[in-house]
Amino acid sequence: MPSVKLISVDQEAEALRARDAEFAAWAEGCGAIRHRAETQLRVYDMRQALAARHVAGDGVPFFTMLKALDRVTNAAMWFVAHMTYAKHVHLDGRPLQAEDFKSNPQGHMGGSLNMVPAYAGYLAANALTGITRGWVMGQGHCVSAIDALNVLVGNMTPAHAERYGVSDAQLSRMAQDFYSYRLAPDGSPESPLGSHVNAHTAGAILEGGFLGFAELLYAHMPLPGERLTAFLSDGAFEEQRGGDWAPRWWRAQDCGMVTPILISNGRRIDQRTLAAQEGGPTWLSQHLKINGYDPVVFDGRDPAAFVWAIWAMEERLQHCIDRAHAGTLRYPAPLPYGIAVAPKGAGFHGEGTNAAHGTPLGENPHSSPTAAAHFNASAQRLWVPPAELRASIACFGAHRGRARERDNAIAHRDVAPVEIVPAWREAGPEAPAASAMQAIDDGFVAAVEAAPHLRARFGNPDESRSNHMVRTLERLKHRVTDVELADEEAVDGGVITVLNEEAVVCAALGNKGGINIAVTYEAFAVKMQSALRQEIIFAAHAKAAGHPARWLSVPVVLTSHTWENGKNELSHQDTSMAEAMFGEPSDIARVMFPVDYNSAAAVMREVYRTRGRIFTVVAAKSEMPSVFDAHDARELVADGAILVKHAGHRPGEAELAITAIGACQLQEALKASRRLRQRDVPHRVVCLLEPARFRRGRTAAEETHSSWDHCGRGLYAATSAHVLLCHTRPETMVGLLQPMLAGRTVAALGYRGRGGTLDMQGMLFANGCTWAHAVREVSGLLHIDLADLLSDDEIDAVGGISNPAEVARKTLASI
Repeated sequence: MPSVKLISVDQEAEALRARDAEFAAWAEGCGAIRHRAETQLRVYDMRQALAARHVAGDGVPFFTMLKALDRVTNAAMWFVAHMTYAKHVHLDGRPLQAEDFKSNPQGHMGGSLNMVPAYAGYLAANALTGITRGWVMGQGHCVSAIDALNVLVGNMTPAHAERYGVSDAQLSRMAQDFYSYRLAPDGSPESPLGSHVNAHTAGAILEGGFLGFAELLYAHMPLPGERLTAFLSDGAFEEQRGGDWAPRWWRAQDCGMVTPILISNGRRIDQRTLAAQEGGPTWLSQHLKINGYDPVVFDGRDPAAFVWAIWAMEERLQHCIDRAHAGTLRYPAPLPYGIAVAPKGAGFHGEGTNAAHGTPLGENPHSSPTAAAHFNASAQRLWVPPAELRASIACFGAHRGRARERDNAIAHRDVAPVEIVPAWREAGPEAPAASAMQAIDDGFVAAVEAAPHLRARFGNPDESRSNHMVRTLERLKHRVTDVELADEEAVDGGVITVLNEEAVVCAALGNKGGINIAVTYEAFAVKMQSALRQEIIFAAHAKAAGHPARWLSVPVVLTSHTWENGKNELSHQDTSMAEAMFGEPSDIARVMFPVDYNSAAAVMREVYRTRGRIFTVVAAKSEMPSVFDAHDARELVADGAILVKHAGHRPGEAELAITAIGACQLQEALKASRRLRQRDVPHRVVCLLEPARFRRGRTAAEETHSSWDHCGRGLYAATSAHVLLCHTRPETMVGLLQPMLAGRTVAALGYRGRGGTLDMQGMLFANGCTWAHAVREVSGLLHIDLADLLSDDEIDAVGGISNPAEVARKTLASI
């Protein structure tokens, strides 16, 4: 038999270059960009496939576009280096002198240099295919790569466009703005540039300051028909459990295309990543295959390799979609996952070292001639002559029949508010008790039914039935790859269930084109805090920038809460999450404590009538008395607080106000009120649903959100003594409610870290929060003999002398 002559990849690429002059001209590379033979063959195949389908993209010839891509990539890397080190930028490429450098250079330059070919490749992929994709970047500290490319190609938000452009003066101003630390008169940053992605970054949807969360979000972001490229970090790969679970959640039926690309540079700040220590891309590919991915390894130095990778990954994913529509795909689908291999800081002095993370020169070129020489040598290699750069930039400007990247659909969600009509319950002493969680379940189902066109997601760590989300579970079902119980599970279910709070809350946060809820144990919600805080920060900045977020607000429900979770010991008794959310902007991060079914129903109604908010809703799953009718529940949500009309005694004469924050606390306040009424002590009882509306506003937005002037002053008029019964630790509330408490004597009762295997009444007693403890505080505030308010047995009980049941087990009727 005749022998078969095998040719190498290099030989095949050489043969193609000999036959195709345009291909050969691009394959020569430019500056720091070199095209490996493997990349050349891949790109050639892509060109052939697009030509066969008559895909012309924006109309720029394929290899003309790729040659322009090489030059724009070099120029952006050149400018990233200047943003870190230089005060002055000269497009003529002259060497910089000592006075041209910053005295205090800052930046995450290594990762940013790696991100330049990635984001440039994304821009070129859009241009060549005629499709504008969304993007998200987990390593938000690499923002200078995004900003540098955006200014070069003119893809800017108004805040950038009015300051920056492609001239020496405008680029110098941009370099000087980067880490300038200058303040505006109101105390905000003077520059629209930040150390991370922010609301002024064109097309951005995530700050990326909390590493590892983009990995949890991206599968839930694009709607069917949309495309998203997610840039991820191999350092962040270690951060959050669940970053490799996307194949479990992605479905062709209700998800858009996602192309996750991990920048595999092998380094964190101090040392190599764990993936690098385990074996690098080879080990990572094996790990990804085990977790259901289809890994694609390519050259992370080459922007054309990113173009090919995005296209090739979408081709593979389209094959999965076609199989799903034909009914032959078995989930989890083999989700393509790119691994872009490059040394950290590739293309500049110090690449591949730990120093490359921040300022790779090691010394400051402002004061070190050696560092200046290294900078100028590296910059010269990247420099592109101005005329050549202008011609290359023009290739990125056509956008024929498609949106600019800054205007991509995923970055500009605009979901109409959803009106729901709650199934209000009867209220009053004779009304049956009900669970606030049932109202939340009913409210979410009503919202889903009112907006069937919106993709619904319920982020659920576990125990959805125990937490009374029964109707939601029955309607949406757990999303699984293999159905065990058909009445609770479905391959396309809308309930994302995994025992990982970070992963499930990101299922809701990522779905900004849909309608969402997340429910968890109160004590475990602290695991969600970083994911939520990242969203809150971005939404607050967007609002301050004049383009508030328009996605439907998301309720994060904290139930099985501290006071009702005594059976699970102190680990399950923690009010920290609500307290932490009080630290965030109150107009964006709204913290609410519904006290019964109707108030919880009114909260849910408010959630889906608003946009761009995160609601932290602390709700009891235990059945509680129905206190407020529909009218009062709506008023409670509208104002954030309400006078409990059927409680109190001679309120017009009252110098005492008892304020309840939380369901258990309101019941104890009502008991205390009954005793005080029996003893003819004038007082008012106030239910505080949203305490942060009564704080002293820290911003104009918080002042606008405040209820103190139009509601609080009237509720507390003429009162000089306050007893607070708090769901949270009392110190938090005393600090938060300063305008309300200023000039008054105050006793605050709340969670003080005591607990164990106790029931609700036991928890209240252990933390000194029963009705009798409140009455004892009244005695001190109003200088009334305690014996006039409590019996001897009750006094001994709250004094820790006799049986706690003397006060803990008393019902409202028995007092």
